[in-house]
Amino acid sequence: MTTELTQLGRDTRPAASPEEAVLETVPFARRTDPAAVVRFTCPEFTSLCPVTGQPDFAHIVIDYVPDARLVESKSLKLFLTSFRNHGAFHEDCTVMIGQRIVEATQPLWLRIGGYWYPRGGIPIDVFWQTGAPPAGIFLPDQGAPSYRGRG
Repeated sequence: MTTELTQLGRDTRPAASPEEAVLETVPFARRTDPAAVVRFTCPEFTSLCPVTGQPDFAHIVIDYVPDARLVESKSLKLFLTSFRNHGAFHEDCTVMIGQRIVEATQPLWLRIGGYWYPRGGIPIDVFWQTGAPPAGIFLPDQGAPSYRGRG
Protein backbone atom coordinates (compact mmCIF):
# COMPACT_ATOMS: atom_id res chain seq x y z
CA MET A 1 0.00 0.00 0.00
CA THR A 2 1.29 3.41 -0.97
CA THR A 3 1.84 5.86 1.87
CA GLU A 4 2.90 8.81 -0.28
CA LEU A 5 0.61 9.85 -3.11
CA THR A 6 2.42 10.21 -6.43
CA GLN A 7 -0.54 11.02 -8.72
CA LEU A 8 -2.96 13.31 -6.89
CA GLY A 9 -2.25 16.98 -7.59
CA ARG A 10 0.26 16.15 -10.29
CA ASP A 11 0.20 16.02 -14.08
CA THR A 12 -0.21 12.29 -14.50
CA ARG A 13 -0.96 10.16 -17.54
CA PRO A 14 -2.66 6.77 -17.52
CA ALA A 15 -0.35 3.78 -17.55
CA ALA A 16 0.12 1.87 -20.79
CA SER A 17 -1.62 -1.18 -19.30
CA PRO A 18 -3.64 -2.11 -16.21
CA GLU A 19 -0.72 -4.22 -14.98
CA GLU A 20 1.50 -1.12 -14.93
CA ALA A 21 -1.12 1.15 -13.33
CA VAL A 22 -0.63 2.11 -9.69
CA LEU A 23 -3.62 2.08 -7.35
CA GLU A 24 -2.83 4.39 -4.47
CA THR A 25 -4.54 4.36 -1.10
CA VAL A 26 -5.13 6.74 1.77
CA PRO A 27 -5.86 6.00 5.43
CA PHE A 28 -9.46 5.56 6.53
CA ALA A 29 -9.86 6.38 10.18
CA ARG A 30 -13.62 6.96 10.30
CA ARG A 31 -14.92 3.49 10.90
CA THR A 32 -18.59 3.32 11.75
CA ASP A 33 -21.08 0.75 12.93
CA PRO A 34 -22.65 -0.31 10.73
CA ALA A 35 -19.82 0.01 8.25
CA ALA A 36 -19.84 2.61 5.46
CA VAL A 37 -20.21 1.53 1.85
CA VAL A 38 -18.18 3.44 -0.76
CA ARG A 39 -19.39 3.39 -4.37
CA PHE A 40 -17.52 4.27 -7.56
CA THR A 41 -19.41 4.41 -10.86
CA CYS A 42 -17.67 4.49 -14.22
CA PRO A 43 -20.40 4.82 -16.89
CA GLU A 44 -17.97 5.13 -19.82
CA PHE A 45 -15.46 2.32 -19.25
CA THR A 46 -13.69 1.07 -22.37
CA SER A 47 -11.38 -1.79 -23.25
CA LEU A 48 -10.55 -3.74 -26.40
CA CYS A 49 -11.78 -7.10 -27.65
CA PRO A 50 -8.73 -9.38 -27.41
CA VAL A 51 -9.63 -11.08 -30.70
CA THR A 52 -10.77 -8.27 -33.02
CA GLY A 53 -9.21 -5.23 -31.35
CA GLN A 54 -12.59 -3.47 -31.53
CA PRO A 55 -13.60 -1.27 -28.58
CA ASP A 56 -15.87 -2.61 -25.86
CA PHE A 57 -17.92 -0.38 -23.58
CA ALA A 58 -19.26 -0.95 -20.08
CA HIS A 59 -20.91 0.71 -17.12
CA ILE A 60 -18.84 -0.36 -14.09
CA VAL A 61 -20.17 -0.08 -10.51
CA ILE A 62 -17.84 -0.79 -7.57
CA ASP A 63 -19.14 -1.02 -4.00
CA TYR A 64 -16.75 -1.68 -1.14
CA VAL A 65 -16.63 -1.52 2.64
CA PRO A 66 -13.24 -0.07 3.58
CA ASP A 67 -11.21 -1.22 6.53
CA ALA A 68 -8.05 0.81 7.15
CA ARG A 69 -7.42 2.05 3.57
CA LEU A 70 -9.43 3.86 0.89
CA VAL A 71 -8.60 3.74 -2.80
CA GLU A 72 -7.54 7.21 -3.93
CA SER A 73 -10.00 8.23 -6.64
CA LYS A 74 -7.58 9.84 -9.14
CA SER A 75 -5.43 6.72 -9.14
CA LEU A 76 -8.60 4.64 -9.66
CA LYS A 77 -9.58 6.82 -12.62
CA LEU A 78 -6.11 6.41 -14.15
CA PHE A 79 -6.22 2.66 -13.52
CA LEU A 80 -9.61 2.35 -15.23
CA THR A 81 -8.41 4.51 -18.14
CA SER A 82 -5.43 2.18 -18.63
CA PHE A 83 -7.84 -0.46 -19.97
CA ARG A 84 -8.55 1.61 -23.11
CA ASN A 85 -5.74 -0.09 -25.01
CA HIS A 86 -5.95 -3.39 -23.14
CA GLY A 87 -7.32 -6.44 -24.89
CA ALA A 88 -9.27 -8.74 -22.57
CA PHE A 89 -12.64 -10.40 -22.33
CA HIS A 90 -15.39 -8.70 -20.32
CA GLU A 91 -15.13 -11.23 -17.51
CA ASP A 92 -11.36 -10.77 -17.18
CA CYS A 93 -11.57 -6.96 -17.10
CA THR A 94 -14.34 -6.89 -14.50
CA VAL A 95 -12.71 -9.40 -12.14
CA MET A 96 -9.25 -7.83 -12.56
CA ILE A 97 -10.59 -4.44 -11.45
CA GLY A 98 -12.15 -5.96 -8.34
CA GLN A 99 -9.08 -8.00 -7.47
CA ARG A 100 -6.71 -5.05 -7.85
CA ILE A 101 -8.82 -2.89 -5.52
CA VAL A 102 -8.92 -5.72 -2.97
CA GLU A 103 -5.15 -6.13 -3.23
CA ALA A 104 -4.56 -2.40 -2.72
CA THR A 105 -7.06 -1.68 0.06
CA GLN A 106 -7.80 -5.00 1.85
CA PRO A 107 -11.46 -3.99 2.30
CA LEU A 108 -13.91 -5.74 4.58
CA TRP A 109 -15.99 -6.51 1.47
CA LEU A 110 -16.16 -5.59 -2.21
CA ARG A 111 -18.51 -6.24 -5.11
CA ILE A 112 -18.22 -5.11 -8.71
CA GLY A 113 -20.78 -5.14 -11.48
CA GLY A 114 -19.67 -4.84 -15.09
CA TYR A 115 -22.64 -4.02 -17.32
CA TRP A 116 -21.23 -4.48 -20.81
CA TYR A 117 -22.87 -3.21 -23.95
CA PRO A 118 -23.62 -5.80 -26.67
CA ARG A 119 -20.81 -7.47 -28.56
CA GLY A 120 -22.08 -9.60 -31.43
CA GLY A 121 -25.62 -8.76 -30.37
CA ILE A 122 -25.26 -10.17 -26.83
CA PRO A 123 -24.83 -7.94 -23.77
CA ILE A 124 -22.71 -9.48 -21.01
CA ASP A 125 -23.09 -8.56 -17.34
CA VAL A 126 -20.31 -9.70 -15.00
CA PHE A 127 -20.54 -9.73 -11.19
CA TRP A 128 -17.84 -10.55 -8.63
CA GLN A 129 -17.61 -10.11 -4.89
CA THR A 130 -15.35 -11.13 -2.05
CA GLY A 131 -18.00 -12.90 0.05
CA ALA A 132 -21.08 -11.99 2.04
CA PRO A 133 -21.49 -8.28 2.84
CA PRO A 134 -21.05 -7.23 6.47
CA ALA A 135 -24.20 -7.37 8.57
CA GLY A 136 -26.24 -4.21 8.91
CA ILE A 137 -24.81 -2.20 6.00
CA PHE A 138 -27.01 -0.17 3.67
CA LEU A 139 -26.45 -1.75 0.29
CA PRO A 140 -28.46 -0.11 -2.50
CA ASP A 141 -29.11 -1.68 -5.87
CA GLN A 142 -26.30 -0.92 -8.30
CA GLY A 143 -28.73 1.08 -10.42
CA ALA A 144 -27.56 -0.18 -13.79
CA PRO A 145 -30.45 -1.90 -15.55
CA SER A 146 -29.88 -4.91 -17.75
CA TYR A 147 -29.46 -3.95 -21.40
CA ARG A 148 -32.82 -3.48 -23.13
CA GLY A 149 -31.77 -2.06 -26.49
CA ARG A 150 -33.99 0.54 -28.08
CA GLY A 151 -37.24 -1.07 -26.89
